[in-house]
Amino acid sequence: MILLSIPEFIGRFHPILVHLPIGILLLGCLFQLLTINPKFLGVRPAVPLIYLLGGLGAVFSSVSGYLLSQSGDYDGNMVDIHQWLGISVSIISLSVYAMYRKQASEGSLNIVAVILIVLISVTGHYGGSLTHGSDYITSALKDDGKGKAAIPPVANVQQAMAYTHMIQPLLQNRCYSCHGADKQKGKLRLDGKDFIFKGGEDGKALVPGSAEESELIKRLLLPSSNDDHMPPKEKPQLTPEEIALLQWWVQQGADFNKKVQDLKQSEKDKALLLSFQTGEAKKENKQSDIPTAEVSKADNAALEKLKQAGVVVIPALGSSNYLTASFVTAKADVEVLKLLEPLKKQLIWLNLANTALDDKGMETIAKLENLIRINLSRTKVTDKGLTWLKSINHLQYVNLVGTKVTAKGVQELKPLKELNSIYLYQSGVTKADEALLKKIFAKASLDFGGYVVPTLEKDTTEVK
Repeated sequence: MILLSIPEFIGRFHPILVHLPIGILLLGCLFQLLTINPKFLGVRPAVPLIYLLGGLGAVFSSVSGYLLSQSGDYDGNMVDIHQWLGISVSIISLSVYAMYRKQASEGSLNIVAVILIVLISVTGHYGGSLTHGSDYITSALKDDGKGKAAIPPVANVQQAMAYTHMIQPLLQNRCYSCHGADKQKGKLRLDGKDFIFKGGEDGKALVPGSAEESELIKRLLLPSSNDDHMPPKEKPQLTPEEIALLQWWVQQGADFNKKVQDLKQSEKDKALLLSFQTGEAKKENKQSDIPTAEVSKADNAALEKLKQAGVVVIPALGSSNYLTASFVTAKADVEVLKLLEPLKKQLIWLNLANTALDDKGMETIAKLENLIRINLSRTKVTDKGLTWLKSINHLQYVNLVGTKVTAKGVQELKPLKELNSIYLYQSGVTKADEALLKKIFAKASLDFGGYVVPTLEKDTTEVK
């Protein structure tokens, strides 16, 4: 297996090897053209040696380039053009050396020098196109969108096609340069449905319905210092909203044909999607659980620490300074939870579902004074820990699904005047407690789960 990797290893030296002969040959061409002026005849004796060294360097570059092309990471047609142009440069360079040995005329040497300059330039252009994309030069004359959202704002996000109007532009502006038609790094293409599902040399890039198992999402969430982080740190990065959008789309099945409105959306998802909308419709649909009061921007150092700990922090709505935090890829231990404290003014939504959070961690959460929504489903929180929430006055939404919290603990939330949604399915709340809790929280929506879907006769198959 290691022997099979040696050619590819040598090929990876091509970007290093290729620049040396380019410089040498261009110097030789320059010296040759300078000798047209008698004042520069002194450099002529060095020209043949320069062409010889440049030609040999071009040969080694061509060999390493051929080995690199066998990785399959690049567009085949463009590779062929670049390859034969490179071979032509090698042949002509060594031919010019032979012409010097045979004392060819100055006119012929000057013409070949001009041809070689043009050939080197064209070869370099195709090499740059393979590495940076076919529009590498012309893109410098355009507004490339660096620092801006890669998704054009839409007039009505719910009526937009999820893939065509949102996901595809995002992939095109942030991923195609390395994983498009011209270049397929890691043998991965993202410029079409079939290519996306095919994956690359590391396997499937996308698992519909499971963002956690999708390599594409995993790479996006890695720290920028990690070699596997995508996009590479020198490339424009996805914003937190764009990453969250991809996660939502994948989680909903990565459908290529449905409108946004046809895909399942939580209130948080609706707010996220609304951030990509523009115009009056956005103002009218603005979520009521986003505070209207302005808040200062969160400390960048605090955000970076959370990111390093695996906590996903994104704006709650567009460019708002209010934030949401999700522990989907982080441990909810006390030390990590304390990293949230510098964001106590900005943090309004907190997702701790399916973590090992216990009552001890709830004491730290109680310091997050502006929380509006908190998801504690399937954590180790009990009645003791739940009492800490009653100090968070603006709390509107609490998810306690799959916890050991009982009716006694839920009653501790009675002082929260803005509480309007409590989810209690599979918790310690019994059927007998439901009436009492509905009376205590008369203005809130209580979801006890336990839904029963009636079985119709035609749904039953009898096997004999």
